Parts: sequence; C-alpha cells; structure tokens
Amino acid sequence: QVQLVESGGGLVQAGGSLRLSCAVSGGIFSRYSMAWFRQAPGKEREFVAAISWRGGATYSGDSVLGRFTISRDNAKNMVYLQMNSLKPEDTAVYYCNGRYQRWTWGQGTQVTVSS
Repeated sequence: QVQLVESGGGLVQAGGSLRLSCAVSGGIFSRYSMAWFRQAPGKEREFVAAISWRGGATYSGDSVLGRFTISRDNAKNMVYLQMNSLKPEDTAVYYCNGRYQRWTWGQGTQVTVSS
C-alpha cells in the first residue's frame, strides 16, 4: 500500500525553473533508491534522474544532465526534482517511483514549457 503523490508542476516559459515534490507513504521509503520519470504524449515513459537511498549518489538521464537535480529528505518521506533551464521538450507528466522496485504509479504532475 505504497502511495506516491507528485506535485509542483505547472506552466513555465523556456529557461524557467520548477521544483517538483513527491510524497511517499504507506511503506518503507528510506532504504530504496528513488527516481523521477516522465512521459510525453505519444512517447514512452523515460527515466529522468535517480538518487540512492542514502542520498549520496545521483544519476541523471542524458537529456536533463546538468539542468535537473534530484534530492531527498528521508525524515519527511519526500523526493524532489529541481528543474532549471527548462526547454519545451521537457514538457511531460512527471512521476516518481522506486528506481528498481516499482510501486503503483501515482497520478503524476504536469509540466508544460512554452517557447
């Protein structure tokens, strides 16, 4: 009964920034590597960024490298994604989940970047 609730999406112009949040409840959180994914209309869900359970190691997909930063606060059961220098191609629904073990997907949060 793990529940994932994403928030923080919205409309932003190219070059702008947003910070997404993911609240995790109903299960063990701190011992799992977590990740952000995104899915644009007509495209497959793709990996965005991941963070180790300790928070000491992070990984990003090539398309967002240097622009997005993932972080976590285990005491608050939260995962964050700071998105800077946003591009129109970043437009998608963003989801959080375990990096390797996947729970039921949440509703995601819509990010729309205008040119």
